[in-house]
Amino acid sequence: MSFARGQIMRHVIVGTGIAGTLAAETIRKFDPKSPIIILGGEPFFPYCRPMISMLLEGSVAPEEMAIREKEDFLSRDIELLLGESVREVNVLERKLETERGKVIPFDRLLIATGADPVKIQVDGCDLANIFTMRHREDAERMLKALPEVRRVLIVGGGLVGLKAAHALLARGTKVAMVEKLAHPLPLVVDGKSGAAISQRLEEMGVMLKMGVTVASFAGNGFVKEASLDDGSRVRCDLVVVAVGSRPAVSFLGKSFIRVNQGILVDSFLETDAKDIYAAGDVAEATDVVLNRRKVNAVWPVAAEQGIVAGMNMAGKRVVYRGSMGRNVLRIGDLDVLTGGLVNPPPNEGYDVLEDENRRRKTYRKLVFKGDVLKGLVMLNQVEKGGTLLSIIQRQIPVSMEKERLLEPGFDFSQLLPR
Repeated sequence: MSFARGQIMRHVIVGTGIAGTLAAETIRKFDPKSPIIILGGEPFFPYCRPMISMLLEGSVAPEEMAIREKEDFLSRDIELLLGESVREVNVLERKLETERGKVIPFDRLLIATGADPVKIQVDGCDLANIFTMRHREDAERMLKALPEVRRVLIVGGGLVGLKAAHALLARGTKVAMVEKLAHPLPLVVDGKSGAAISQRLEEMGVMLKMGVTVASFAGNGFVKEASLDDGSRVRCDLVVVAVGSRPAVSFLGKSFIRVNQGILVDSFLETDAKDIYAAGDVAEATDVVLNRRKVNAVWPVAAEQGIVAGMNMAGKRVVYRGSMGRNVLRIGDLDVLTGGLVNPPPNEGYDVLEDENRRRKTYRKLVFKGDVLKGLVMLNQVEKGGTLLSIIQRQIPVSMEKERLLEPGFDFSQLLPR
């Protein structure tokens, strides 16, 4: 794990997202001399992936999406190889090969390739104007199609689907959304908050069809209609498929690096192959709430893991304490904050506290196991929710009467150790 002072190590990072970028900067902070190379399959300088929907909406220009400027990489002597997708990693020979045939040796490797969007395989799925929304190029292709678009169908009611709906409503299109589960954000919120989100989306003009999904698409080269599995049909000129993502690990097939849902890593974010690390949406690391490995594909987690992986690649021995799922978003005038275990399994010792005020349009749900807060949902008045997320992350026991946490104006900071 450690190396001699002054020893030159060749650091290679695959992935130009926030995990890869922060890992490179962290390595350079502790290792001023060793070569650092970042490879990315896209032709663009590292950009902020959560801003893709803002590009589609028109609220930011492409250049405003940059994580860092070109000068930031030059000043740190970090080499960027853009448009270079990795085809294979050879663990034994300590090298990787790109799709263009470039061979790159490494001493330490970070895999931070993120995730690939899940595509739906139904009749007509190859028609034009059916998109996913994972890359900057996806938004740019949709923008080129939009002048001829009047009706949009969003397939999937998760976070990406909601962002796409918001962006395309802002562009003046009619938007319909289908979700195979009972309400939007089914993996992030509970039924009560899901109902409030559904109501707000409908007030914004989104036509919702829950509990159904697409059976097929039809059109004349371009998509014009979707048939749903309940027998109904939805007219559409453009479709955004937002049914989830999977860690981008297809190039690891012959590498002997263990993969479950994502790349399995230890408490130092190292894989079972020595000096090869993983971070971000591709990594399956410890979830502090579930007490098992899980991919938590959210931006703050990718940033945290990138820094820790970079420190360990630079020769430090820094334990990654684990992550948890968390989301903060706004849907119209509805603020939503969630974290940890929101829908606990029955008969496993969880206690759930709820408070709903329809006049103030607020809702709070806290999930406990014993004295430990395991999850929460907050609708509106979420300003101090970050403290509760910290309490969940750090697994700090709550010794006071738990119902007090639901009181309006309760100061959550008093729960933190002094």
